[in-house]
Amino acid sequence: MQAQQQYYYTTEEYLDLETAATYRSEYYNGQIFPIADSTINHNRIAGNFSAALNFALKKQPYEVFMTDMRLWIPSNNLYTYPDIMVVAGQVELVEGRKDIITNPIAISRVRLAPKAIAEVLSESTEKYDRVGKFKLYRGIPTLKEYILISQTEIYAE
Repeated sequence: MQAQQQYYYTTEEYLDLETAATYRSEYYNGQIFPIADSTINHNRIAGNFSAALNFALKKQPYEVFMTDMRLWIPSNNLYTYPDIMVVAGQVELVEGRKDIITNPIAISRVRLAPKAIAEVLSESTEKYDRVGKFKLYRGIPTLKEYILISQTEIYAE
């Protein structure tokens, strides 16, 4: 039996495929990974956290974005969809795009002063969110904190 050869996509191919796709996928170093569907709890938690951040950051120069905004991390060759991200000041987008942010920051657990990205954990993605994605997020120079929120218990870290 012959081993199947892995195909590596260019970022342009990924973006073309993603534009036409009926589901979201992440891109990392030439490979495309479909994103698991959200659960009701996942959606509620992300929405509530986003609403709380919007309220806490009211009248401050920050914007909160959810699930459908893509993040590009050039240092790691990663396109991903954080559950929640905050941008300070002017939103920086990939040239020629309206859906890919390049300058997220984080949210401090203590005073909600901008400093992080938040992910709502799910059974199928928890290991990746805790280890793999966190490692890749550390390639963002503006990122200060990474918040993980459980959807199966009242717990965040």
